[in-house]
Amino acid sequence: MAVLTVIVLTALLCARMSPAHAAEGDARSASAASGAKDAQADTVQLKPTQLGAITIAPIGDHQFEYRKQAVGIIDFNQDLNVQVFTPYQGRILQTFADLGDLVQKGQVLFTIESPDFIAAESNLIGAAATLDQTTSALQRAIKLYAVHGIDQNDYETAVANQQTAEGALKAARSAVAVFGKSEAEIDRIVAKRQVEPALVVKSPISGRITARNAAPGLLEQPGTPPAPYSVADMRTKWMQANVIESDSPLYRIGQPIRAEVMAYPGRVFEGSISRLGRSLDPNTHRVVVRCEISDPKDELIPGMLANFAIRVQEPVTSLAIPVNGVVRNGDGTFAAWVTIDRRTFRQRLVRLGDEQDRQYPIVSGLNRGELAVTNGAVFLSNILYAPPTD
Repeated sequence: MAVLTVIVLTALLCARMSPAHAAEGDARSASAASGAKDAQADTVQLKPTQLGAITIAPIGDHQFEYRKQAVGIIDFNQDLNVQVFTPYQGRILQTFADLGDLVQKGQVLFTIESPDFIAAESNLIGAAATLDQTTSALQRAIKLYAVHGIDQNDYETAVANQQTAEGALKAARSAVAVFGKSEAEIDRIVAKRQVEPALVVKSPISGRITARNAAPGLLEQPGTPPAPYSVADMRTKWMQANVIESDSPLYRIGQPIRAEVMAYPGRVFEGSISRLGRSLDPNTHRVVVRCEISDPKDELIPGMLANFAIRVQEPVTSLAIPVNGVVRNGDGTFAAWVTIDRRTFRQRLVRLGDEQDRQYPIVSGLNRGELAVTNGAVFLSNILYAPPTD
């Protein structure tokens, strides 16, 4: 009986040690090891000294504005760019402003010797002298008529001559006033009985000289380009861009814009759409959009390239994560890192919208209030995919 028991135990032991059972055991062990490895494949645990390389924050909301991007060219506000012509033909005597100068409204830009102005002044002086003569003659006629020294016809002739002289003087004063002379300046011409050869041309607005074609000795014709001077109000600028045909229905006059130029990194210039083109370029199939930008410090120079964004719809609030909180995988997917204990981080695939203001709107994959890495996601991915060290 004892011998039989020993034989049975020996057979069972051999069966357990057979190749088939050994392979099954190895498979169970490999499966357990693989499961443990898969559980760790997307998880990273940081040491306390490594936590300073990342930022952790709960997922929250961000307001996104749907904008269209474009590139434009800065230009003067042509509605406020005034070409200053001489009102009458004449020869320029002297100039008082140069290209790029800031000028105030009413500041003298140049003087001109105008034959028409000189003729108007001469008529004024003559009319004033005639009035003085007729007035004196009328006073004598009044005295003589009172003592029957002259007849009524002579008296009435003196009255008519004086009234005619008054009308001529008023017309002469108006003719000189057309040249921009004030009442006080006209009175001075009459009092001095002296012709002033220089006609003064002043700036009609405050701004900057944007063009100068004036030089002493040049003969100028009124309204004949180029104008002697151009003055632009620099507090606003234009930005003109050509936008693609498919986006043209999205734009409306008054939509706010934000523009940036390379000369001022990080600066934003704000404005709005002031004009929309109503025809497409047949070659590029683009339409012109003109924007008016506030530039109170006159920092934007015409000709600068500007990148601008136009808000084409009302803001939308959505869950968001900063751009530094996600990594782009080789297959084009995006991944974020979530944590519960702020020590162990697990990678999670997420679906995102278009980036705005360094934020991604979250379509799916993360929940409001969930702790996630908002800065340093690349640092964790580098640890996860770092090659093993011997």
